[in-house]
Amino acid sequence: MELTAVAQLRRMVLEHLSRYTWNDVLIDHVYDILQEVREDTPRYRCCVYKERAVLKNRIDMALGQDCKENIIEASKKTLFEPERKDLPLIDVLPAACDQCPIDAYYVTDICRHCIAHKCMNNCPKKAISLVQNRAFIDRDKCIECGRCKQVCPYGAIIEIHRPCVRACGVGAITIGEDRKAKIDHEKCTTCGACRNACPFGAIDERSNIVRVIMDIKSGRQVIALVAPSIVGQFGLKISMGQIYAAMKKAGFAEIIEVGLGADITSVREAKEYMEKVPTEQSFMTSSCCPAFVKLIKAHVPEAADKISAADSPMMSTVRYVQQKYPDATLVFVGPCIAKKSEVREHSDLIAYALTFEELQCMLEGKDINFADMPSHEFEREASKLGLGYPLTAGVTAAVKETVAALGGEVRKAEYASGLENCLRTVKSAAAGKLDCSYIEGMACPNGCVDGPGAVGMFQVTKVALTKYANAAPNQEALNKKHTI
Repeated sequence: MELTAVAQLRRMVLEHLSRYTWNDVLIDHVYDILQEVREDTPRYRCCVYKERAVLKNRIDMALGQDCKENIIEASKKTLFEPERKDLPLIDVLPAACDQCPIDAYYVTDICRHCIAHKCMNNCPKKAISLVQNRAFIDRDKCIECGRCKQVCPYGAIIEIHRPCVRACGVGAITIGEDRKAKIDHEKCTTCGACRNACPFGAIDERSNIVRVIMDIKSGRQVIALVAPSIVGQFGLKISMGQIYAAMKKAGFAEIIEVGLGADITSVREAKEYMEKVPTEQSFMTSSCCPAFVKLIKAHVPEAADKISAADSPMMSTVRYVQQKYPDATLVFVGPCIAKKSEVREHSDLIAYALTFEELQCMLEGKDINFADMPSHEFEREASKLGLGYPLTAGVTAAVKETVAALGGEVRKAEYASGLENCLRTVKSAAAGKLDCSYIEGMACPNGCVDGPGAVGMFQVTKVALTKYANAAPNQEALNKKHTI
């Protein structure tokens, strides 16, 4: 992920909260963040008071509390009270939203005030006139049809949408009367695209980073379930052995590869596919991406019965680990914000989800550096196919190969990444307009390697993960080790 000033601010807040929590001084020092993160002169906003208000919102979100909460009271609630599951995971920071312009079409300085007046002639509502020898759009009459933009010979009329609105592939973001962004949480899939798109960092996700640290400090057996895309997140020179050693030093009792759960999911999806397609249904979709699953249930409900009943790799791993560690506190660690919503749905089985960004800040708060850790070999739990889930069409490859091993064949598979593409693909299949028998959907445009909670550039992670997966044992060897 690109390291913008927005990401830097978010990480500074998370790192400070982590440090204070590790040192048992969170309540006494949470207000220090307002001085330590910002400077004496405003850098991003109109004044220091505005910056302080925005920073308070960020702290409340990082504590998992309401943005209206006093940050000292928010700290106390996070330390001593259960998680506020009534609050949405993705939310707009009220003090941060910059009330971007919402007019869709603008006449730029490129306008040559020509005499053909194609923009005026083609406007169905006669909303365009000449003002001081230049085209002018009357906002009260404009219906935003886009004809003027299409016909202007100079391309002088441009279409502008708010970055958050444009990033949302399911239309969950609208603009309120106060000109601030609003999220319809019934439509929202918690994919996190809007958070990454907002140039002001006015949309963020709530965190449980403090609660995870407190559980570790309490002496509980906290086990991390690590997504395959962690490979390469912290630099190509950082080995998996160093990552695991750093997490062990931080207090995680065990670190388990979620790629193992992906192997289990592959087998179960393959068996389900062979049972249902095409005898019971025309196609089946993957179930590993929670944002994709929510998209189908909320926006294409007629296809909800086509979602695979197999557990996601995370939940397959949870059930596998619980057999060995029934009393452990389980924490998923990955690039995905939507996994936090999946964790809430299964809170009786798994406690928390952290992003790679949160993990990095959590370790930095304890002065643990990946590069300082010893590099050692460790026994891999997952196969090449399981580790390849985050790569382009990685789930499809795993299901196809597993179906073939069981004596079947996936007739035709479709891969869609990005919510708009996922929505279009599933709608077409549900309407009978797309000939396919299996659909893999990933909410993030480049798959899990480029999730909103990632810290590395996806191109680097993709190369590193491909190399790592290729060195993994084959599925047959793993089947002898694990009972699926």
